[in-house]
Amino acid sequence: MKFYRVRYKRGKQRLSLTLEAAHKAEALKRFRDKALGVPLEVKEVSESWGMKFERLQQRFSNPIKNRRVKDEPYITFLDQLATMLDAGMPINTCLAESISDTQDPMLRAIFTEVLRDIESGQSLSRSVIGYQRQLGTLSLSMFELGEQTGTLSTAIAKLSAILQQIFDNRQKLKKATRYPLFILVAMGIAFTVVITFVVPQFQSFFEESGMQLPFPTKLLLWTEHAISTYGPYILAGAIFLSVAFSFAYARNPALRLATDRYFLKIYIVGKVTYYAMIGRFIYLFNVLTDAGIPMIDALEIAMGVVDNHYMKQELKKIPVAIEDGRSLAQGFSESGQFEGMVMQMIKAGESSGSLGTMLGKVNRVYNNRYDYIVDNVATLIEPILIAAIAGFVLVLALGIFLPMWSMVDIAG
Repeated sequence: MKFYRVRYKRGKQRLSLTLEAAHKAEALKRFRDKALGVPLEVKEVSESWGMKFERLQQRFSNPIKNRRVKDEPYITFLDQLATMLDAGMPINTCLAESISDTQDPMLRAIFTEVLRDIESGQSLSRSVIGYQRQLGTLSLSMFELGEQTGTLSTAIAKLSAILQQIFDNRQKLKKATRYPLFILVAMGIAFTVVITFVVPQFQSFFEESGMQLPFPTKLLLWTEHAISTYGPYILAGAIFLSVAFSFAYARNPALRLATDRYFLKIYIVGKVTYYAMIGRFIYLFNVLTDAGIPMIDALEIAMGVVDNHYMKQELKKIPVAIEDGRSLAQGFSESGQFEGMVMQMIKAGESSGSLGTMLGKVNRVYNNRYDYIVDNVATLIEPILIAAIAGFVLVLALGIFLPMWSMVDIAG
């Protein structure tokens, strides 16, 4: 990209503006879109430190960030847009009303630009292409499907329903894990307080006795010494390792695949992740095929909502199998992500022409399993929490009372 300084006239004032563009004509077009005044001169300039600072400042002040939009305001925006379109109102009027009603700055900025493109003659699907990162591949596909079939309001309503189900599942999981996380945090705080303030009170007493301390007491004293002496370094090291791992995870595909594969083997967490991803994939694939999207395209879009990279890699075997001439059931089998009962249901639906019905049943199976685990997370984790609390209390009691009992025996 190059930089161009546009000198222009607004009333009696002569002003200038620096724009980033691929060529001179694009810079002039961007300036005219802003409607600031009459352009007098467009000249290419080199990027100065002031321009770099200004560009960095604009990046931070720009409401359109390099991340997904928030689910709740986006779903509300889509619901309102679908309702107004279904009532027969023009799309530009619907977008203008929906933009004015939303409180989310990123949504307002994105669809303001989209509305501007539509009013200049572009289609909705064409206007949102530049916002794939923020809106997601699914949104772009559903907008394009609605325009191609002439059922834009229905497509947007389906998109809202899909996003709502994904959002509800995430909220359900957050609600289920709130209590166990609270217990773990409380245990961590209690352990830190005891090690930092209680154990030191006994340390000098044990040292003056000159007796041989048992292992639980030594463990408590070692832990207290490590926390009091190296606590800030331990915390800084943990933060550094976390940031370094996140950086490597984002840039190393092999590490990403290995981590996500191991993640599926963790107790409870692995099953919750698996059922959530597979259920989401099946549901979206069923909705897209029913809407008329070709099977391979529907599979590709459905895989976009699978966040686990290992599962996504295995699911990619399904469209490859179909392209090679094999059946959908064979593709599901080669992915290795589905059990025998599901394979039989897919095979029966494919041979009988009722694939949509069978996919709906498979989706209900995975949703029921997901709901069961999420609803019983506290019960399933309770034995681990009890064992952790018991271990903490046991080590603390033995570490403090064993030396006392030994001293009583010696005194006796």
